[in-house]
Amino acid sequence: VQLQASGGGLVQPGGSLRLSCAASGINFRLYDMAWYRQAPGKERELVARISSGHITNYADSVKGRFTISRDNVRRSVWLQMNSLKPEDTAVYYCNVLYAGADRWGRGTQVTVSS
Repeated sequence: VQLQASGGGLVQPGGSLRLSCAASGINFRLYDMAWYRQAPGKERELVARISSGHITNYADSVKGRFTISRDNVRRSVWLQMNSLKPEDTAVYYCNVLYAGADRWGRGTQVTVSS
C-alpha cells in the first residue's frame, strides 16, 4: 500500500489549501479513506473520513470549513480546506485501514500564519 500526499504549504489565516492523496496497491473503491493531522506536541487526530460509499464525517473543529472527497477511478482523495486558522497548523496524513492495520502516507505540512 502506498499513499502519496501533497498540497501542503504556508497560507495566511482565512486562506485555502487543497490536499491530495493518491493511493496504490489497494482496491481503492472498497476502502474508507481519511485525513489525520498532528500538531507539534499533540496527538494525531482524525480530521475527516469518507467511506467507500462516499459518506463523510468531520471533526467538530473543521465542520463547515473542510470538505473531503474521493474519486475511485483516479484512486485519489482530497481535502479542501477553507477559512484556515492558525490552529489548523499541523502535518496532515492520508490514511487507510488495510488488512487490519492503519496505513499512512508521508505527511504534508500545513502552516497557517500571517
